[in-house]
Amino acid sequence: MVLKQYSLMLLASVIAIASALALRSAVHALILRGLRAPRLAHRRTPNDEGLEAQTVRLPTMDGKTLFAWFVPVSSQAPTPAVVVMHGWGANASLMLPTLGPLHAAGYSVLLIDARCHGQSDDAGFTSLPRFAEDIEAGLDWLHLQPLVDAKKLAIMGHSVGAGAALLCATRRDDIRAVISLSAFAHPREVMRIFLSEANIPYHVLGWYIMRYVQVVIGARFDEIAPLNSMTRLRCPVMLIHGSDDERVPFSDVQRLLAAGSPKQVQCLRVEGGHDPTAALRAHLPSLLGFLQQAFR
Repeated sequence: MVLKQYSLMLLASVIAIASALALRSAVHALILRGLRAPRLAHRRTPNDEGLEAQTVRLPTMDGKTLFAWFVPVSSQAPTPAVVVMHGWGANASLMLPTLGPLHAAGYSVLLIDARCHGQSDDAGFTSLPRFAEDIEAGLDWLHLQPLVDAKKLAIMGHSVGAGAALLCATRRDDIRAVISLSAFAHPREVMRIFLSEANIPYHVLGWYIMRYVQVVIGARFDEIAPLNSMTRLRCPVMLIHGSDDERVPFSDVQRLLAAGSPKQVQCLRVEGGHDPTAALRAHLPSLLGFLQQAFR
């Protein structure tokens, strides 16, 4: 009789534990689904900018491949090149306004779709560190191109792509310059805003979501925060930010500027919101002058 009661208690405990684990797995899957970036189709191509591009697939981490457009400069000598990375939920086509000015100034351009975006391979999740890995895949690919001067490589990134570009610049010695468009200061602050907009109370569930996200991406928010990257820069950086950015306040770029070295970092305030690409044409002399100085 005692043995039977013990067996029933053990069975009940096993069921309870299994139910808890199943619930936890369901909650984790729901979190990842809720944070998944929307996949948008390309609406335009480099042809719409009057330029011919090579469509390429770049190998990246975990056996995945990335879609990219490569637009080289016609030259007998290798030319400098810029890797362009979009932001969260966007794709390479949304960065096309930057292509024409860069190409006309003599830079070969590689526009990349990050994993889970555009026409690149899918993955269980993506994140700022994975954006950085995808940027590195682009840099590695450029090193193999005879038309590119591998000693003169730069990165231009938008939003999450900008944060990834800054993170990438702390890890490599082959990056001569970073152009950051609308970078945020710290991912924890971005997550807190997301949770608030989703009506998820931080002290009830939000803290657990943020903790789980850091486990999934394999890094603490403090480690990958652009504020942290700014203190460890290895190259010149131009921070470009819209004066009316509705997603990332201009105060974020002021904090990034203060965190970086005055000798390496400069800030350019432009008119417009979170996507400042259209406003860049009015500031091309400053942007191109920054790149020329960095490559020199």
